[in-house]
Amino acid sequence: MARTLSTMLPLGTKAPDFSLEDVRSGNKISLDTFAENKGLLVMFICVHCPFVKHLQNALAEIGKEYVEQGLGIVAISANDIINYPDDSPEKMKIMAETLGFNFPFCYDETQEVAKAYTAACTPDFFLFDQDNILVYRGQFDDSRPGNDIPVTGKDLKAAIEGVLRDRTVDAQQKPSIGCNIKWKAGNEPPYFG
Repeated sequence: MARTLSTMLPLGTKAPDFSLEDVRSGNKISLDTFAENKGLLVMFICVHCPFVKHLQNALAEIGKEYVEQGLGIVAISANDIINYPDDSPEKMKIMAETLGFNFPFCYDETQEVAKAYTAACTPDFFLFDQDNILVYRGQFDDSRPGNDIPVTGKDLKAAIEGVLRDRTVDAQQKPSIGCNIKWKAGNEPPYFG
């Protein structure tokens, strides 16, 4: 299990726009999809990564807890499916249905959206306020596969609560750690590695 840290995109960054297809509905998803929401959580995840599997049920719970409170959520997978077929849109759809995701799960085939967000690992979390300004990019919590710390989502949840309650989000944030995004050969971004 290679461990890759989040790039920690600077707080205050405006959310890059994107247009990707939800693997379940086929609908196009973009920033405009979430224009009426109180904030937006963009999660870069994938199907096969042990770090994602470790907290995948908790990711589904985040959706169940916060979508109805007005948080927009989108999950995106950008992995190279030629070399990692377990991350194909078909497998993504099965994952979303099995876990009961109530938010879109999109495939970033070109990997351009992942690059725009400087996503580096799975999972990698980016939380934006109502004005699409980045207020949190960091870990879900301190739990990792094999470290026996319970999965609570305390770090991300504290930031979400701040956005939904219009409170300042603590700028002291720990990077997410996970498997590196599986870049297509020759497509690695300059911040990777």
